[in-house]
Amino acid sequence: MADLATAVHVIPGSRSLPSSQFERRFAARPSGVGVCVFVLALLAGVGYIGVHIAKDLDNVTMTSAWPYLLLGLALFIALGFEFVNGFHDTANAVATVIYTNSLPPHIAVVWSGICNLTGVLLSSGTVAFAVITLLPVELILKVSSGTGFAMVFALLIAAILWNLGTWWFGLPASSSHTMVGSIIGVGLASQLMNAHGRTSGLDWSQVTKVLEALLISPLLGFALAGVLLLLSKHLFRYQALYEAPKGNEPPPWPIRALMVGTCTGVSYFHGSNDGQKGMGLIMLILIGTVPTAYALNHNVSPAEVQSFIAASVQAGQILERHVPSGTPDPDPRTEITDYIHTKQLQPTTLLALSQLVSELNREVSAHNSLRAIPAEQQTSIRNDMYLTGRALKIMDPSHNPAFTAQESAALKTYQGNLDKATRFIPIWVKVAVALALGLGTMVGWKRIVITVGEKIGKEKMTYAQGASAGLVTMVTIFAADTWSLPVSTTHILSSGVAGTMAANGSGLRWSTVRAIAAGWVFTLPAAAVLSGLLYLLFRTIF
Repeated sequence: MADLATAVHVIPGSRSLPSSQFERRFAARPSGVGVCVFVLALLAGVGYIGVHIAKDLDNVTMTSAWPYLLLGLALFIALGFEFVNGFHDTANAVATVIYTNSLPPHIAVVWSGICNLTGVLLSSGTVAFAVITLLPVELILKVSSGTGFAMVFALLIAAILWNLGTWWFGLPASSSHTMVGSIIGVGLASQLMNAHGRTSGLDWSQVTKVLEALLISPLLGFALAGVLLLLSKHLFRYQALYEAPKGNEPPPWPIRALMVGTCTGVSYFHGSNDGQKGMGLIMLILIGTVPTAYALNHNVSPAEVQSFIAASVQAGQILERHVPSGTPDPDPRTEITDYIHTKQLQPTTLLALSQLVSELNREVSAHNSLRAIPAEQQTSIRNDMYLTGRALKIMDPSHNPAFTAQESAALKTYQGNLDKATRFIPIWVKVAVALALGLGTMVGWKRIVITVGEKIGKEKMTYAQGASAGLVTMVTIFAADTWSLPVSTTHILSSGVAGTMAANGSGLRWSTVRAIAAGWVFTLPAAAVLSGLLYLLFRTIF
């Protein structure tokens, strides 16, 4: 997220970092074999992506080339964000293992890339969809329109421009903060443009939840890493563990295994969390440009479709039982959209929800699979499923005293069926994101390694400090994954290193602390303003 090396250690009037023995060692070029392996892996990944995109689009009929051009441009921009994210952030995963000579730089980068790829491929996608829910529901429902394209392009380009600008001018910035700020900016601009000038379309409870995670996680990193270092000094009397690296000499094998293990864990969990930030946006792009292929999950089996039908029948009956008699007929979609905005349950809300459930049941029952649903109906059915699922999640039947335990369980089952049909990420999307992150890591790792090792504290980082920061980063990102929250890997790791420096009495470089504080203060509002202005501009184009 934050390229601290750029922010803190650029010489005034120069764009280069001061030289050191570590920088000179890092200047070594990779071997020809390593380059060949990397190129082959890249080509294999690109080929895999191309084959699967062609397969997905095989049954899609397009009357013009315009949707394909939009799809290609939007994917290029989305993966460009992940690339920038890679050299801003992913390199933190390899910083400690390279600085401590535990692995040669280029082997460490490749190994970290493999672990990131594994984390991305095995990720659940919950963080991706948590980021998407920050957007106003109207924009998500209009993703196939010009408004939807304006939204996606504005927030992605704003995030890329801010990340590149802060990198160039030496201000640390978190890609998570940047993305959240961009989403808020687009949401505010969209709501302020409507007739009433309302801003209630943004899910402020979700925004607050995400911002709290972004703020608290570095503080946890600072405190927990410092405590872990002090605890290790009492438990492990291995003197070499508390020494700084000496020249090019690798550490003893137990320490080396520890450092490689923390690098592996941070890389994996980074992929499982940070790699998801662009996935949800890529899915919005795919749904907006080729809804026939991506609006609904075509991998849902006929047996699962039958389960969906049975669950929808039961859910409809449950909701109808709780509708007060004499409730006037509402417009279902308008009523549910308003409920998602206000979160105020009305008698008409349950009736509207039961009507949407019944309509979905009728539309899906006419086909044996989601793939068989006519192309012109795929987007509208997905929108109805999205509205119904969001409303049920907000209603949370398990905490609603109006529903019995059996009714709550049935509604939860139905919500799970809705999520399976709409909240999916194709494997090729995960591969594309992993490749973009890996390429970015290849560009940005050198600056990060010097910063983490030498520029956060007044003394050089020891093996124990690096391991403590890495272990805390792993655990914190794992917890964020569990709660479906995006966090900043760089802020956690760098704060963890700072915590160990404070606990060890090594002293902190306050220029670094001030730079991090500046990034926290300016990134989110600046990204919001930039994305809001771009959204207004793109609305006139699309």
